[in-house]
Amino acid sequence: MPLQFDIRAVLKSKAPNAKVPEFLIRYLERITHIEQMNAFLRKYPDLKGYDFIDKVIAEELGCSASIDGIENIPTGDRPVIFVSNHPLGGLDGMIIAQLIHRTRQQQAGKQSSCRQLKVIVNDLLMFMEPLAELWAPVSKLGKFSHEQAREQQRMWESEVDVLTFPAGACSRLQRINHSWLIRDLEWQKNFVQRAVEYKRDVVPIYFEGRNSRFFYALAFIRKLLKIKLNIEMLYLVDEMYGARGKHFKVHVLPPIPYTAFDHAKTPKQWAQHTKSIVYGTNH
Repeated sequence: MPLQFDIRAVLKSKAPNAKVPEFLIRYLERITHIEQMNAFLRKYPDLKGYDFIDKVIAEELGCSASIDGIENIPTGDRPVIFVSNHPLGGLDGMIIAQLIHRTRQQQAGKQSSCRQLKVIVNDLLMFMEPLAELWAPVSKLGKFSHEQAREQQRMWESEVDVLTFPAGACSRLQRINHSWLIRDLEWQKNFVQRAVEYKRDVVPIYFEGRNSRFFYALAFIRKLLKIKLNIEMLYLVDEMYGARGKHFKVHVLPPIPYTAFDHAKTPKQWAQHTKSIVYGTNH
């Protein structure tokens, strides 16, 4: 039987004892474009990994992307950490992974295999089985499981490159220096600690893009009402489909040697410094 996305299965896995009204399930199915995604899966039942991403971006969404700063993607044998802002909350991760993979293929040559890439994502995305091999899941809604911890440890000790979004959530509308700007939330320090521990240089990335006004308004109102539940996250698939036909630009900035993260700043301060490099270079 072909793979199908199932809202009920996702809800049951995350809240097994919750009773969700049928009208709410139908609404969730509409805003997550379940019928469209399942039609796509039926059309391409055997696609996985980057082949799946290629079809989603080019055919299902009709999007395109270009990369600036290819020369900043390291060609050495040592694995690195790619860190990026997170304006879209999903599509940006697929596009960046695709562009890095294509560049790696070109660097390695047609006769050689390129180094693998793992993308640290919300574990909800593990329901996207065709992409599961690319994901390194972490739980945003529950506890970090022992199995997830072991998988993360094996990843960092391996030779794969890692792509992470240090904000841990997509960008929001924020008041910064008397202006309203779309910016990431505070970047977490984990990537700095891992860079030092595993001797991985950090490659900053700036992704040009934004979600709809509705998304930012909903996030702003939710915060104003002090609602902790990240309601706007439910609309990220709808935002992805709303990006149909758009062209995105990805800027790869010069690598930061792991030795740069010294004791002059705390890991948290180094994380914010890296964030400022990402935004300051392009604005």
